[in-house]
Amino acid sequence: MKINREFTKNTQSPYENIKFKKASTEILNPDGSLVFKLENFDVPEGWSQVASDILSQKYFRKAGVPSKVKRTDERNIPSWLAPRVADNESEDLSFSSEKNSQQVFDRLAGAWTYWGWKGNYFSSEEDAKAFFDEVRYMLAMQMVAPNSPQWFNTGLHWAYGIDGPSQGHFYVDHETSKLTRSSSSYERPQPHACFIQSIDDDLVNDGGIMDLWVREARLFKYGSGTGTNFSNLRGSTEGLSGGGKSSGLMSFLKIGDRAAGAIKSGGTTRRAAKMVVVDIDHPDIEEFIKWKVTEEQKVAALVAGSKICAKHLKKIMNACHNCEADGESCFDPSKNPALIREIIEARKNEVSENYIQRVIHFSKQGYKTIEFETYNTDWDSEAYVTVSGQNSNNSIRVTDDFINAVIEDKDWNLVNRTDNSTNKTIKAKDLWDQVGYSAWACADPGIQFHTTINDWHTCPESGEIRASNPCSEYMFLDNTACNLASLNLITFMNEDKSLDTYLFKHAVRIWTLILEISVMMAQFPSKEIAKLSYEYRTLGLGYANLGGYLMSKGIPYDSDEGRSNCAAITSLMTGTSYATSAEIASKQGSFPGYQQNSKSMLRVIRNHRRAAYGYKDEYEELHVNPVPFIADDLRDTNLGIEAQKIWDEAYQQGQKYGYRNAQTTVIAPTGTIGLVMDCDTTGIEPDFAMVKFKKLAGGGYFKIINRTVPDALEQLQYTESEVSEIINYAVGHGTLKNAPGINHEALKEKGFTDVELDLLEQNLKNVFDIRFSFNEFTLGREFCLNKLNINEVQLSDMNFNMLAALGFSNEAIEEANIFCCGTMTLEGSPHVQDTHLSVFDCANPCGRIGKRYLSVESHIRMMAAAQPFISGAISKTINMPSEANVEDCMEAYLLSWKLGTKANALYRDGSKLSQPLASKLVEEDDLEENIMVEAPSSPTEKTIAVAKEAANSIVYGSRNKVPDRRKGYIQKAIVGGHKVYLHTGEYEDGSLGEIFIDMHKEGAFLRSLMNNFAIAISIGLQYGVPLEEYVEAYTFTRFDPAGVVQGNNRIKNATSILDYVFRELAVSYLGRNDLAHADNTDVDFSLGTGAEEGTLKNNEIPWKLVKKMSSQGYLRGQENLMVINSDGSPANYSSPEPEINSGITLSNNATEQQPLNRSQAAKMMGYEGDACPECGSFTLVRNGTCLKCDTCGATTGCS
Repeated sequence: MKINREFTKNTQSPYENIKFKKASTEILNPDGSLVFKLENFDVPEGWSQVASDILSQKYFRKAGVPSKVKRTDERNIPSWLAPRVADNESEDLSFSSEKNSQQVFDRLAGAWTYWGWKGNYFSSEEDAKAFFDEVRYMLAMQMVAPNSPQWFNTGLHWAYGIDGPSQGHFYVDHETSKLTRSSSSYERPQPHACFIQSIDDDLVNDGGIMDLWVREARLFKYGSGTGTNFSNLRGSTEGLSGGGKSSGLMSFLKIGDRAAGAIKSGGTTRRAAKMVVVDIDHPDIEEFIKWKVTEEQKVAALVAGSKICAKHLKKIMNACHNCEADGESCFDPSKNPALIREIIEARKNEVSENYIQRVIHFSKQGYKTIEFETYNTDWDSEAYVTVSGQNSNNSIRVTDDFINAVIEDKDWNLVNRTDNSTNKTIKAKDLWDQVGYSAWACADPGIQFHTTINDWHTCPESGEIRASNPCSEYMFLDNTACNLASLNLITFMNEDKSLDTYLFKHAVRIWTLILEISVMMAQFPSKEIAKLSYEYRTLGLGYANLGGYLMSKGIPYDSDEGRSNCAAITSLMTGTSYATSAEIASKQGSFPGYQQNSKSMLRVIRNHRRAAYGYKDEYEELHVNPVPFIADDLRDTNLGIEAQKIWDEAYQQGQKYGYRNAQTTVIAPTGTIGLVMDCDTTGIEPDFAMVKFKKLAGGGYFKIINRTVPDALEQLQYTESEVSEIINYAVGHGTLKNAPGINHEALKEKGFTDVELDLLEQNLKNVFDIRFSFNEFTLGREFCLNKLNINEVQLSDMNFNMLAALGFSNEAIEEANIFCCGTMTLEGSPHVQDTHLSVFDCANPCGRIGKRYLSVESHIRMMAAAQPFISGAISKTINMPSEANVEDCMEAYLLSWKLGTKANALYRDGSKLSQPLASKLVEEDDLEENIMVEAPSSPTEKTIAVAKEAANSIVYGSRNKVPDRRKGYIQKAIVGGHKVYLHTGEYEDGSLGEIFIDMHKEGAFLRSLMNNFAIAISIGLQYGVPLEEYVEAYTFTRFDPAGVVQGNNRIKNATSILDYVFRELAVSYLGRNDLAHADNTDVDFSLGTGAEEGTLKNNEIPWKLVKKMSSQGYLRGQENLMVINSDGSPANYSSPEPEINSGITLSNNATEQQPLNRSQAAKMMGYEGDACPECGSFTLVRNGTCLKCDTCGATTGCS
């Protein structure tokens, strides 16, 4: 083939006019520990930090790269193209990582050129050099990128001589056409991302069930994904040849799921992916449809159950220790009213009786706290790991017969696999309802439209298409493979925002050739895949950044013009690729399976051509007509003309020479490679957010408007000053200077100085909510404690709202937020016309106030616009709002079928437990307001509420009076200018039994009222009413006197006398430090004086005796009492704690730390709310049918 130079010159390096820069990168664990670090590597100057990170972290070869190489001599290979090996004769030879992006570009392009030369794909050596240079330039300029396995594996042997033992792969020799077993692991790379594998209804033989797990493992190891139709496996009600019943489809699916999960979690390449497909007439289809629904329910049960158990078991243990009875009575429910109440509450919530008894038994042994492990709904958490079905995308395969049976409300037969007899007959509509509910509940299964897929099948005489790869874009025969590459559409735009069709076609031609060469050079994980991939040579060329392309042109994604642009670009790409395939066939011959399928393939090409020319009917052998291309909807008339006439060339060349490839194009999710190309959007997807958080080279992020927004505003004729105001509205000013509600003046009134304001301003530039800047890490701990009077408990609470504590209202905070951090949406922006807002619509509502988002129908219609011009299919997520119902899901599936798409994967917001809702049903602030309205408001009402609670939940025994001579303490304080004396009386074990309240120089009425109130409380305590109930009832009550508290070193402010009293009691007797305002700084004390000090009871002093002699309240409930000998040394009176391995972690001094809830924060930034399983960042976004991480590029797809 002749290769033109459009980007390079034969007299200079392709990198001549590309500036490079030094970059550094590191990978950190979520705990901050270093995983990987690389400094001072070279990347093109235009590459972002994220693109540089992904190239270095994922695609740089990390070991075995020699510092010195030499060329080998190979017959008929030009010296400049000869393979390299380590120069072992060099004295300073060393081995390390790749450190320059040019090394990667060179090894990829070099390997493709080398194998292309060996396969006689170039007309001359000059064409080979032009190919080598053009490819390197396009890679460096982020114009095109191949799928991840190419980056991982291709060129390692050619460039560095890296090799290893065979991994059981096969290939077909391009010279002899013989199937050959590989003798090397890297000489022929595994460049394919997408595989479809078959499975036989056999347990252990080749091609059977257990063999599939081995074949999958071989693919996952090299970073590829695979899909399989499991419908050959017999159902659970079908018999076995030796007697008995089969284990059934689901039992084996669960085994495969666990195997895939184990393999995916290891290694250094990204996580691989898996697709499970089952036909709609399989006997076990109902169980398969609800599989993930059931498993998600298990996760919900694990999470909720573990938290319920932990809550009640801790309460039971507390009841055992906060007891007024003596000795063993504390552990006897019949004698401990608090304990029986907690047992009853635990039983109401189905807590296991075994665990209830176990905790009581542990308490009796002296343990004070229990750590019962709880689970969360993170998708990579232990809860999800415990259940099955989490390591694959699931799809059902439906025929037109089934869809018509649903529409006509007919019966549907489930068919046995062994003899094709009817296993069960059900209503098609009932089965369809199950599909809709499962999709609504857990976003699985997706649907593949079997009839439509096979109507566009280029090789039907070779067998049906029965499955797809994990992302659903590659659909072809079982045991075949596809390697992907995607073009970055933005890089092919002219200055007037039109598509440069000439350069676009040039790139499509070269990359079709690259993918064809990759088929020739590749090795495959099984004989069958190697054989069929050689015979059909399927390719997967596609594009990325369609959403960004449309927005930069000022065209709404949901518009006729947007869909026509999509159709035209897709038509031009696939038509050019097929024309190139025919050109290759003119030199190399058509693919071996072409002759058998030539009539069908030419029929499919004619149908593509008809759609390009806008035919509404006259299609050949199609059950559902496609959505035709409407050229009149395009402003770019040249694009429309090119998109149509290319099919004349593709068809004429195909008639003459045939085609080298059975398929040439797909639209992949382009997750990781989209980030390498710095694409704003992936595949055919719209954007997910208006404002992005761009990663900085030195760590951290800064906010930036989506880079296509200014282009769009310019196309829509906004002035430069208007554009600046609009961007400030979305991104914010990054400062609180002159902000409404909260500004420097308002903060100075609260105690801030210029020092703190400077610290604050430095941090505000990078946050998306000002509340994240108001913390001890930004302002300093001493300032928060001493100047702002914020206590330790509040500071340690990661969800603490400092601004609210300082007295700022929600309205003031929101106003300041919008000024400083922006709205992250263009809705409500100055100057932007309502008619233009649709240009900026994203897949989800943007920012904190955004309401607009793309409709379900808009996603489906965009897929339908592209599908008539794609050889394979499209990987895309159909986003649905949380309020969508089951009927909406079924309607979306039906619309997809009616418009001629091949597959549909729905994602309803909130359908996954692991992902937080974009909007809560009730906001926390509203919920708190409602609770405040409903709660008893006066002290009298609270007393009644406590009495009712006590009457309903306490099992009464006799009154447990305090001893006649009892210990306690007296606390003097001044509350709002009024002196208050609090007297306490304690039982021998140190628990509270009575209180007295005296108010100095007050009137007789108030003093008598408070005294009688204290007596009432004391009687309640002695009858078993827990102190906790009184604390919950009376803290935060509001009436005068109230205000600043003097004389109490823990309580510094109170809303009433009762609020003060019960705060003091809670701190002293319950350890409720959350109700205190300052640290425990009580005076030190000693116990025992004179000659007898430290000699009591001959080393047999029980702690009960110590408690009888000391006031538990005076010590603030501290347990660290110590007996001191006369010489000052501690007496060894403490008994060792037993160590028991019981499945429950126990400790005597346990503290809980509340984790920061970053999920909702990530959701507000436009992300999914999950943590990336590889880097721990909360930057996962929907990517086709999968997820990708915007920080490290990890993806659950296979591109």
